[in-house]
Amino acid sequence: MAFNLLFSSILFLAIVKNSIAGGIAIYWGQNGNEATLNDTCNSGRYAYVNLAFLNKFGNGQTPEINLAGHCNPAVNGCTIVGPEIKHCQKLGVKVMLSIGGGGGRFSQQLSMSRWERRLEQG
Repeated sequence: MAFNLLFSSILFLAIVKNSIAGGIAIYWGQNGNEATLNDTCNSGRYAYVNLAFLNKFGNGQTPEINLAGHCNPAVNGCTIVGPEIKHCQKLGVKVMLSIGGGGGRFSQQLSMSRWERRLEQG
């Protein structure tokens, strides 16, 4: 009985240690007091970083990113973020861009547009 419990425990630990059970994701860019993107990736805590947010795009608009206090697209184009993204990628952290913003306005517009097209088509 004790052997079975010991064997089961060792087997369980080996499976858990060697399994890839996904990773933790974080939204980065909406708090000017948070760490830099480099520091966030260097922490080793995250497998995914979502840059928040690309809040202006489509319909002929010039894309615009909102990264709170980290940079100002109107002043410096947020060029500091590019090398930090590459740094994160070298560490194996997947960097993604979250589009639409936190308010959900884009998804509502998209849903309404689809609904209106359905009504028009009959």
